Parts: sequence; C-alpha cells; structure tokens
Amino acid sequence: MRSPQALRNGENSSPLRRNSNFSTPSGTPHHAASHFHSTVTVHKLRRFNSLILLFRLAAFCFSLTSSVFMITTNSRSSSSSPHWYDFDAFRFVVAANAIVAVYSLFEMVASVWEISRDTTLFPESLQVWFDFGHDQVFAYLLLSANSAGTEMARTLRNTDTCTATNAFCVQSDISIALGFAGFLFLGFSSLLSGFRVVCFIINGSRFHL
Repeated sequence: MRSPQALRNGENSSPLRRNSNFSTPSGTPHHAASHFHSTVTVHKLRRFNSLILLFRLAAFCFSLTSSVFMITTNSRSSSSSPHWYDFDAFRFVVAANAIVAVYSLFEMVASVWEISRDTTLFPESLQVWFDFGHDQVFAYLLLSANSAGTEMARTLRNTDTCTATNAFCVQSDISIALGFAGFLFLGFSSLLSGFRVVCFIINGSRFHL
C-alpha cells in the first residue's frame, strides 16, 4: 500500500490514465485509428467532390458548345436563309443551354472551393439544398428546351427549309444533341447532390461518414 505522500506525488496514476492509449481489437492504438479513419473520410469526400466537379465540367462544356453551335448555324449562309432566332424553340434551346453553362461554371467554382478548403462555399445546409434544387430545376429546363428543339427540327425536316439550307438543319441537330449530352451530365450531378441531401438529413453531414 502506497503512502499518502506517494499518492500526492502522482506515483499511482488512475487506470483510466494508464490506459489512455489503449489499442483497438486490431492492435492499433485508439488515437492512431481515429486519425486513420479521419484521413480516409477526407480522401473519400475529396474523391466524391472531384467526381461532381467532373460532371459539372462536362455539363458546362456541352451546354456552352450547344449554344455556340445554335448561334452560329447561319454564319455561312446567305441573308435569305433561316436564322435560329426565327424559331421560338431554337431560342429556347440557346437560352436554356446558356443558363445551364453559367450555372455549371458557378458550381465548378464551388466544387473547387470545397475540394481545396474542405468546406462549402455557402453554409452547409444552404449549399446542399441549393445544389440539389437548382440541379433539378435546370435539368428539367434543359430537357424541355432540347425536346422542343427536337420537335422543331423534325418539323423543318418535312418542309423545304432543310432542302434549301441543309447545313442549317444539320448544325441545329448537332446543337440539340449536345444539349441532351449536357442534360445527361447535369442529371448525374443531380443524383450526387441528391445523395448529399439524403446524407445531410440522416447524419447532419453532406457525406456519409
């Protein structure tokens, strides 16, 4: 039995203090295991955000290219040939793809910010709902615009317009196809942002930790 003096000098530390560095069942110290899991979580989150960034970049490229193709459909045609702005559906295609391109550019900036700083551009609760809500709205906008453009392109195929100026119709078709590709990648982004919303609702975090 130790003397009161020895106890006061701390020679008999508590079991909790002696076991502060206890090992996990695998033999790894607890503090090391916690650090390992934290590091793995950070790497997973960065890979997840990098995948979102890739989809955002693809949506931006396809939407921007779609708008450019539609706007330049009559650049080499005569003044008497049809113009994209003569058709409401084609104006809708240009506007929708331009809006999605701008939105995708903003989301790319937000993704780069999150990857580099490990935090969201807006407060986390606002960011996850902002991303998911706008992904949904702009995806449906892009789908509606390209569907309207497809119907207009089919109508023009049955008239003399495409016979006289086939290049106009071909370039319009390419523009619409690029718009659908942009919608596809925006849809992928929407799935991932939806996953973040679900994780935030369940765990209070944008990622399944």
